[in-house]
Amino acid sequence: MITNTDTGKVELQPEVLEAVVVRFVGDSGDGMQLTGTQFTGTSAMFGNDIATFPNYPSEIRAPQGSLYGVSGFQVHIGSVEVSTPGDNVDLLVAMNPAGLKTNLYAVKPGHTIIVDTDSFTKKNLEKAEYKTNPLEDGSLENYRVIEVAMSSLTKEALKDVEGLDNKSITRSKNMFSLGMIYWMYNRSTEHTVGFFNKKFKSKPELIEANTKVLNAGFYYAETLELIPNSYTISPAKLAAGTYRIIMGNTATAWGLLAAAEKSGLELFLGSYPITPATDILHELVKHKHFGVKAFQAEDEIAGVTSAIGASFAGDLAVTTTSGPGLALKGEAIGLAMIIELPLVIINVQRGGPSTGLPTKTEQSDLLQAMYGRNGESPVIVIAASTPGNCFNFAYEAARLALEHMTPVILLTDGYIANGSAPWKIQRVADMPEIKNRKITEVKENWHPYNRDEKTLARDWAIPGTPGLEHRVGGLEKDSVTGNVSYVPENHEKMTHTRAEKIRLVQNNIPDLKTEFADSGDLLVIGWGGTYGSLHSAVKQINDEGYKNIGFAHFNYINPMPKNTEEVLSRFKKIIVCELNSGQFAGILKINHSKFEFFQHNKIQGLPFSNDELIEQFKKLV
Repeated sequence: MITNTDTGKVELQPEVLEAVVVRFVGDSGDGMQLTGTQFTGTSAMFGNDIATFPNYPSEIRAPQGSLYGVSGFQVHIGSVEVSTPGDNVDLLVAMNPAGLKTNLYAVKPGHTIIVDTDSFTKKNLEKAEYKTNPLEDGSLENYRVIEVAMSSLTKEALKDVEGLDNKSITRSKNMFSLGMIYWMYNRSTEHTVGFFNKKFKSKPELIEANTKVLNAGFYYAETLELIPNSYTISPAKLAAGTYRIIMGNTATAWGLLAAAEKSGLELFLGSYPITPATDILHELVKHKHFGVKAFQAEDEIAGVTSAIGASFAGDLAVTTTSGPGLALKGEAIGLAMIIELPLVIINVQRGGPSTGLPTKTEQSDLLQAMYGRNGESPVIVIAASTPGNCFNFAYEAARLALEHMTPVILLTDGYIANGSAPWKIQRVADMPEIKNRKITEVKENWHPYNRDEKTLARDWAIPGTPGLEHRVGGLEKDSVTGNVSYVPENHEKMTHTRAEKIRLVQNNIPDLKTEFADSGDLLVIGWGGTYGSLHSAVKQINDEGYKNIGFAHFNYINPMPKNTEEVLSRFKKIIVCELNSGQFAGILKINHSKFEFFQHNKIQGLPFSNDELIEQFKKLV
């Protein structure tokens, strides 16, 4: 509260919060992804640090009101560092009983739940397997419940708008909830109204309808006694620069564009649509003006083989997929490996096996990336760890492929691919140099498998160049001429050479670094998209007084950084945390067998929570 010196009246001022976690849930047709995205964008314009977590069913339109058909979008905004979408929810917006039932566990006791009472019908309660109405049976007494007849209030707000059918009116109720949240957290509606004007510019009735409902929700929240005042989250202190909110898949696509620009090559994408990787294809299709050639193939095998052909012709070649597609691409990746052509394979991991959990996250394709090909077939394997650094590691995958003349598998996952965060826009001129092995002039005594002494990378001769004619293919080849060879000793030599070429990549990647502690009682190890969860948990336990716990996160997996063993030796105990049954821990045990590795594994299609991680860490120290 504050007293206005001009009027003498006591006025309510927004309560300042460091951070808040908001989750929107409802049917897959209730527009929860759009609602969450708009709240994210508006908060980004305000300058908050942000992390998001979309969570939706694999069905295009799951049965209305069903427990497994709930779609959700979680947003964590703060004036302090935000590295995860958050564990416990401060505010839950539930558009139906199923959304409430499947997400109530995450709400902190005493915190707020907003429900659309119009959806709490007998039929919907039965679908959500409620025996009694939770709004009436006292089961929510530990929470601040705000009951709002959103559907009815939306219809009332739009009664004078012409040209709308009942379906369009009902679908607008998500904007009523968004308007309420904007008032509660002291956000402007301006960004979202601008979105309406752009998205519906050919349908003015939809601009009017959504704007009216948004404002109706905003002013309705202002009148509620259950919300005595609004809250505010100050802008975060980010490094100087120009930022935008970016999703991991978009960042991956832009990293590839930057690599093509830096290397002076045209970008070719050969891909087959698959959840959750398809957005990379969608994004690159938009950039034909940058020389991008995007080919939507008839299947996964055609996608990767078209990319191999593009690489043979001199393009920066990429193929994108998820776990089932990587399995189908295995033979062709082996072909690119034995030919020794640069190729970037991006695997946006999801829950498996088989079709598995297409819209949920997992890290269970690591062993497939490492070993999922016939014969001795080593390739470079790296992993991105945040939505923003998907850009950096897409760029890095291209750099390593071009400089070492070999396929590179880049692992991301559904959690960071669909998640979003502030990203500082980068200048291509400031990015690391990309050298490649392309030659255009004939060298004396040239052969296609002459190698660079430091890297063992071969030359990249483009077909059609006079004097550089040569053969490539899947059959074993002579170590110098590249001609087909069945000589036993030559096959063994080539097998060792291809393996040594990957090992030498260690000289072209950074050392492994630790955070929070350089040595001590416990080293927490992670890889890929678990970075935010692990970093947040180790930071929290350090803040609680456990100062001898360090954190090392792996982005380079094959090969690992040269100093890996030295880092491991500085800690008494080591725990490896991953969203699978222990695949990276197994790789560490093979390569560093003198160490004991404890494990914490989760295979639920969900990211780690802080509480579960800290519990494990405390057991070990």
